Amino acid sequence: MDTTTDPRPLLARTAAQLGQLIAAVPAERLQDPTPCEEFDVRALLAHLVGGVNAAADLGETGRAGVPQPALDVPDDGWAAAYDTALARLTAAWADDAKLEMPVTVPWGTMPGRAYLFSGRVMEMTAHTWDLSRALGDPLPLDEELAEWALEWAHRVLPAERRGEGVPFGPVRPAPEGADAYGRLAAWLGRAV
Repeated sequence: MDTTTDPRPLLARTAAQLGQLIAAVPAERLQDPTPCEEFDVRALLAHLVGGVNAAADLGETGRAGVPQPALDVPDDGWAAAYDTALARLTAAWADDAKLEMPVTVPWGTMPGRAYLFSGRVMEMTAHTWDLSRALGDPLPLDEELAEWALEWAHRVLPAERRGEGVPFGPVRPAPEGADAYGRLAAWLGRAV
């Protein structure tokens, strides 16, 4: 994957797909489990909104903080909270110069573009699958996004780089015939 390209169109596509899923979450499903074992649906939404806000903070200030889950969102407010965070993220990274800005995040120092590819697009794509599965796969997912995220995950999260301090479990085998999302989930340690 050419990391010298602009990640923002891919990020917008990923974010739009995730936004459709978030808008489809009924309040009565917020306590349902997800394939990401540490999160139920509500905790996953809090993690996602918190991550988007943290990425906006990084674009606005150039400093990475610890992403904080969004805990003060009412049951019917997740889509609005996500949309607000996404608008901040989009505005914070609108300046082309920020793509070259060095950023330091827990997994290293890199140009802003690499952070948007790995820290945002890949993570949001993976969590799109988590949320989709938790909701019973209500919408078709963009396979091309998952193929891209899987290629990136193979590069930045090799199988041997798991364990202490890495928020992904050991690579699991994907079932025969698994789609790109299933292969991505297995690579990131999810049971598919």
